[in-house]
Amino acid sequence: MFIQTEETPNPATLKFLPGSEVLAEGTADFPNRESADTSPLAMRLFTVPEVTAVFLGSDFVTVTKAPEAEWQVLKPAVLGAIMEHYTSGDLAMREAAGPAHAAGDGENQEVVAQIVELLDTRVRPAVAMDGGDIVFHGFEDGVVFLTMQGACAGCPSSTATLKMGIENLLRHYVPEVEEVQAVA
Repeated sequence: MFIQTEETPNPATLKFLPGSEVLAEGTADFPNRESADTSPLAMRLFTVPEVTAVFLGSDFVTVTKAPEAEWQVLKPAVLGAIMEHYTSGDLAMREAAGPAHAAGDGENQEVVAQIVELLDTRVRPAVAMDGGDIVFHGFEDGVVFLTMQGACAGCPSSTATLKMGIENLLRHYVPEVEEVQAVA
């Protein structure tokens, strides 16, 4: 098995491409060890002490390291854990990943549908290329609430991505949008 790696805009996160499906549907974010109990793959990666977060996409895994860790030392252990997972025959998730977005409310349903469609068709594919995802949480009083996941969470350029990229795109196509805010 040959696992490719790619750098992401976040220097603390690397994207690993195992060359086969990771998740059939959706994404899964594990911001810490305690959140990984539904994923044998994430649990295996968290056995590497310097791993602080794991994110699973359709065909990639992003791993975030502790600030003091060095990728040249850590990368072989992460590659080994991913390879061990795939040779074990375990599933990446014990249960299906959750929905990509929170449900929209009835009062702004048409606007929410436009926002979600733009996020799914224009934003999420670009963010996935960088090893992350974006989740819609709601729309209220002209403000869109989003969460960045995977390589995008904690990335130095995530604020610029939200404000200059996503906010400008949404404001252009959906006049009701005035602002985009990150949700922790």
